[in-house]
Amino acid sequence: MTATLLSVRGLRKRFGGLIATDGVDLDVRDGEIHALIGPNGAGKTTLLTQLFGELSHDEGAITLSGEDIGALPTAQRVRRGLARTFQITQLLPDFTMLDNVALAVQAHDGHSFRFFGNARRDGALRARARQHLTTAGLSHRAEIKVADLSHGEQKQLEFAIALACEPRLLLLDEPMAGLGHAESEQMVAMLSALKGRVTMLLVEHDMEAVFALADRISVLVYGRVIATGTAEQIRDNPEVRTAYLGEGDA
Repeated sequence: MTATLLSVRGLRKRFGGLIATDGVDLDVRDGEIHALIGPNGAGKTTLLTQLFGELSHDEGAITLSGEDIGALPTAQRVRRGLARTFQITQLLPDFTMLDNVALAVQAHDGHSFRFFGNARRDGALRARARQHLTTAGLSHRAEIKVADLSHGEQKQLEFAIALACEPRLLLLDEPMAGLGHAESEQMVAMLSALKGRVTMLLVEHDMEAVFALADRISVLVYGRVIATGTAEQIRDNPEVRTAYLGEGDA
């Protein structure tokens, strides 16, 4: 059996009287694309935020390759191999695609930003950035400013920036959000091409994309994981069909 890369046990998070994460147990295997689905408000993004260290959990354990990372700040989790994309892109609009990725490469190498100087002059660093843009299908647009990109291209760029962190586990928060059909197909193809090379935990509402990509799927409802399995197992699970897949806004 494939080794477990990420293990979550008994994770809980409360906001006053609201339980956002209710004893979550989750295993993500090395090399897989593991999808996390559920209705709006189920706690999916809140869970990712805890895994990435931007929000502390109240109870439970988070381990990466057997190491407890639950008390580590985000920067240390990144050093250990976590990277994340967001529902809303977080980019530098007045800089080119290549500049944005080069800055991420520079930061991952542990150098200061030096007001962007090194990232714009270092040929080897920029060559590595171009490789990540190529992986994301953006090499032909490397010198275009972010402000001039389509929404889909910005999503792809954010993915290239995440790859610059050389992640062992990539947390993807709704990469299809706001994309048209053609852009979604392009994103699915890009993620599929990386299957087995980068482990991914994918939060996504686009069920067509989820079923096309995911090796396994976990269903989160009211902060609890109610089922984990293959796409076929999830489709056939009566509790899932009642709680999620049968809902009109799913």
